[in-house]
Amino acid sequence: MKFSRRTLLQTSTAAMGTALITGGCGDKTIPKITTAGADTSAQAALDAAKDLMLTAYPETASSLGIDTGNYAALASKLEDRSAAGQAAIAKDVRTVAKTLAAIDVTELSPDLGLDVEVVSSVYDRCVEGFDFPYGDMALLNYNWSYRNSPYAVAQNTGAFVEIPSFLDSSHAIKSTGDAENYLARMSAYAGQLDGETERVRSDGDRGMILPDFLLAKSVAQLKGARERDPGTWGLVKSVATRGADYGDFEAEATRIAREEVGPAIDRQVAALEALAPQANSNAGVLTRPDGEAYYDWTLRVSTTTNMSADEVHEMGLDELASLQARMEPILQSVGYTQGTVGERMSALGEDKRYHFKPGDPGRAEIMTFIEDTVADIRGRMPQAFETLVPGFLEVTRIDPEVEAGAPGAYGGAGSIDGTKPGHFWINLRSTDLHNKFNLADLTYHEAIPGHVWQGEYAFKQSLIRSMLAFNAYSEGWALYAQQIADELGVYDEFPVGRLGYLQSLAFRACRLVVDTGLHAKGWTREEANQWFVTNNGSNPEEVRGEIDRYCAWPGQALGYKVGHSAINRLRDKAKAELGAKYDFRRFNDAVVLGGAVPMTVLGRVIDSYIAREKAAY
Repeated sequence: MKFSRRTLLQTSTAAMGTALITGGCGDKTIPKITTAGADTSAQAALDAAKDLMLTAYPETASSLGIDTGNYAALASKLEDRSAAGQAAIAKDVRTVAKTLAAIDVTELSPDLGLDVEVVSSVYDRCVEGFDFPYGDMALLNYNWSYRNSPYAVAQNTGAFVEIPSFLDSSHAIKSTGDAENYLARMSAYAGQLDGETERVRSDGDRGMILPDFLLAKSVAQLKGARERDPGTWGLVKSVATRGADYGDFEAEATRIAREEVGPAIDRQVAALEALAPQANSNAGVLTRPDGEAYYDWTLRVSTTTNMSADEVHEMGLDELASLQARMEPILQSVGYTQGTVGERMSALGEDKRYHFKPGDPGRAEIMTFIEDTVADIRGRMPQAFETLVPGFLEVTRIDPEVEAGAPGAYGGAGSIDGTKPGHFWINLRSTDLHNKFNLADLTYHEAIPGHVWQGEYAFKQSLIRSMLAFNAYSEGWALYAQQIADELGVYDEFPVGRLGYLQSLAFRACRLVVDTGLHAKGWTREEANQWFVTNNGSNPEEVRGEIDRYCAWPGQALGYKVGHSAINRLRDKAKAELGAKYDFRRFNDAVVLGGAVPMTVLGRVIDSYIAREKAAY
C-alpha cells in the first residue's frame, strides 16, 4: 500500500555544473594550484572535487536532477560498493584533499574562500573516515551523507535499503532511454549487493560484525523480500508503471530481479548468516576494532565540533532537565499532575484521544493529517522568512519491505531544477508509531520549514555546496524549524501539541545521553531502551527502532540537539548585538541562505549578517 500527496509548485532552474571528468574514479587528473589567478585555480580545484563526488556517487546527479548534458552518462550508473571501488574512491579523495589544503584562502574572494574552506573540511574528514578499514564512509554521498556506519550492511544501511527507494523517487522516467537506464541500474544494484557482501566477509575477518540483534533484523528484511515473487517487487513495478508510455519494461525488469538481484540478495544473506556464530550482543562500537577512535571520528563528523563524548553526555542531561521544566506547567494545566515528567508523558501517549485508527484506515488518516499540517504551515512562512522558496513536496510511505528497520520518518529536498519534489517519507508499519500530538511537529521537522524547505535554499549555493550536507547544520535546522512553528503560534490553541513539540526536543536531548552511553560508556541495548522510555516517556515501539538505529550509525544522532542549541546561541547573540535592529525573518534568512556549513563556520556566517544589519539600518 503506497500513499502520496503532492503539492505542485514551480521552482527556478539552477545553473548546471562544469564539464564532467571522463573515465573512472582512478583516471581523473586533479588540477594543481598555480601562483597566478588564485581564484581561477581555486575554482578548478573545487570543480575537481565536485566532479569526483558526481562520478563516485552517480546517484547524486539523478537526485539533483542534473543527470543530463555533460552528466548524462551518470544516469545509468550507481556507486561501486565493492572493496576495490571504495579503495579507488578513497585514493581520489586523498588527492583532492591535498589539493584543497594547498590553497591559501586569504588570497581568494570571500565567497570563494568560504566555499574552499567548507569543501576542504569535508574532504579532510573523509580522508580520516577512509583510514578505517571497514564500514561505509558516506560523507560525500549526497543521498546518504548523514549515515556513516562501521558496517557495510545493516538494517538501515546498504543497497537493499537504499537503492529501490532511490530508483523509485529519484530516477526520472520521461523517455525510453530513461527506462533503459533504470534497467541498467537494476543490474548495477545487483553488483552493489555483491560488492557489499564481499566487504561484509572481509570486515567480519577483522572482527567488525553487526551486533546479533541487528544481524538478525537485517537477515529478516532480506529474507522477507525473497519470500515474495520478484515480479511483484516495487523495484519492478516502478519501471513497469512509470515507463508504460515508452514501452513494455516489466518482463526485463522481472528477469533482472529474478536472475540477478534475487541471487545477489541470497549471497548477502548467506554471508551475514555465516557470521552469526561470531556475533555478540554488544550494542556499541567500543569493544570493536579501533572502536574508540571510530567513535571519536564520527562524533566530530556528526557535530562538527570538538566536543568530547563526556561533554555531549552531560549536555544531554542538562538539556533534558531544562526542557522538562518547561513541560511541567503544561502537564499540570491539562490535568497530568502525578509522577515524573516521563511517566506523565507515557500516560499521555496512552490516551486514546490522540491515537490514529489501526491498519489502513489509520494510515489514510495519518496522510490526511500531514497534508492539512503542511497546508497550514505553508501559509505561515511569510511571517518567518523574507526570502521564500516553493517547498515542493511529496509525502510518501516508506516501502513496507524495509519499514521494520527504518526510522519513523525522514525527508529531504527534491531536484535543483524543480522537476522532482522533495520527500517526506513516513513509516507506517504501525499507526501506533505516531499520535495526534506529535505528528505535526514531525512534519515541521521533515518537510516545511525543515529539511525540504531548507534544502531548497541550499540549491541557491554553488553546485558543490548544494551537494554537501552537515549533520549538525541540517538536523539542527530541522529542530529549529520545529521551534519556528511553535513561535508562529501553531500550538496556541492546542497545548498538548506543544507538549509533543517539547517532548521531541527532549527526545533529541536523550539521544545525546543514549548514543554516548552506547558507544563510549558501554551501555547495553536494553539499558539504552529503558533509560530512554523512562526519562522521556517516549513510545517504546519507536524507541526500540531508534536504539537500533544508533547502534548501526554511531554518532549520527548527536548532530540534532548540538546543532539546534548552536543556532539558538547565535540567535541570542544577534538579538543582543542588534537590539531593536534585530529581525526574526532576516535572521532566519541568514541561516538558510548561508548554506550548509560546519557549526564553527556558521558562527562566522552570522557574524557577517550582524555586521551587515548594523551597517544597513
